[in-house]
Parts: sequence; C-alpha cells; structure tokens
Amino acid sequence: MKIDVIGDIHGCFQEFYDLTQKLDYEWHNGYPVHRSNRKLAFVGDLADRGPQSIKVIEAVIKTIDNKAGYYVPGNHCNKLYRYMLGNKVQVAHGLETTAAELESLDEDQRRRLYERFMELYDQSPLYHVLDQGRLVIAHAGIREDYIGKTHKKVKEFVLYGDITGQTNPDGTPVRRDWAKFYNGKAFIVYGHTPVREARFVGNTVNIDTGAVFGGHLTALRYPEKEIVSVKSSMPLDESRFREIE
Repeated sequence: MKIDVIGDIHGCFQEFYDLTQKLDYEWHNGYPVHRSNRKLAFVGDLADRGPQSIKVIEAVIKTIDNKAGYYVPGNHCNKLYRYMLGNKVQVAHGLETTAAELESLDEDQRRRLYERFMELYDQSPLYHVLDQGRLVIAHAGIREDYIGKTHKKVKEFVLYGDITGQTNPDGTPVRRDWAKFYNGKAFIVYGHTPVREARFVGNTVNIDTGAVFGGHLTALRYPEKEIVSVKSSMPLDESRFREIE
C-alpha cells in the first residue's frame, strides 16, 4: 500500500495543487491522480481560514468518489458539517471565511455543495486504519487503547487532541503531547497542531506544518516515511506555532 498523506489544507488550494504536482500527481477532471497508482489521504480540516475552501472541498470529494484516496474529518470539518445542518455554531476561528465563500454561490450551487460535503462527512470513518493495521490516520492523533473504538471520548480525542480543559490566550484549547506516551505498533499520522516542520515522535508524525499560517503544506509518503513540502503563500503568523504541553 502506497499512500501520500496530506496535512491540514485549510482552504489553501494553490499549495494543495503544487504539492500534488511535486508528488507526481496529474490533475484530471478536477482531482489529482498518480501515474503509479499511489493514493492520497487527508487528515481533515480541508476548509476555513484559507482563500479557496470550496475548491479544496470539491477536489477532495472527487478524489474520494473516484476511490483515489482516503479522508478523515477534522474539528473544522465537524464544525462546518454542523453549520450546514443549521445548528447554532460560532461563525469564527476561520469558519467565517468558508461561510462567506458559500454565501457567494447561488442557491442551487450551495445546496449541491452542502449535500456533497455532508455525504462525504457521513460516509467517512472517524479515523482510518490501513495497511492491515500498520497505519492509522487520525486528525489530532489517537491513543493506542482507542484504536478500534468510536465512543464519545475517542471522537473528542481524534478531533481535538488530548485537551486539558484550559485555554490559550487566543481561545484555543491547551493540548497535552500525547505522542510522547504512545507506544503502539501502528504508525500514527496526524495534524491539527501546527508545527514548524513535520514532527516525528516515536511511532507517530504530525504533518500539520501550518500552511494557512504561512508555514508549509506537507505530505508524508508511506511506507517510505519521507516528507515532501511546499512553501505557503499565506502571511506568516508566528503565534500559531507553539509547543505542545
């Protein structure tokens, strides 16, 4: 099994396009296809904050529809899903950029995108266990004893990380560094917390290198465990890159 796992895209379509080209994918009918039948995987957080969330969502939907990749939701995907359902959510922390894009569509286009994204979300697992259990893709990571389970605490961990209940000055939750304590046999690929460069700790790697905050968009090539990145075109926000507790 050969997979290229891409970190949190957050609406950075140009970086997504450039990264797939660097990984030797060619774009056909609106989605990337590899000449050697490698597949893509996405760790969630497709939208919010970046300039082209809709284009990213549409490309990922086509990738999954054509069985050319794997997708797991992130916390921003979960919030967008609840927003599309009409639930009361705070249109902030990036969702406002996606909401503005959606409002610019005509009613039929918007309804169709809602249907397609919600179908993608509904049909996707909370996390993927691949390569006969040797690879796990989970948005914010996963504890060893949670693999194979989907109860409420697992969902909270996978979407938000190992949160302490405290908040940072910008309102984001303080997260523990769960990867330091992970001793499982499955290799865990995750994102969620922006880091300066792909962070390998034990049998885990965080590939959210802050594309939407001016860092890089990063992919992990599996099973090679090679890192491939492209520089972000977004302005650098140093405050978004912080150490995990």
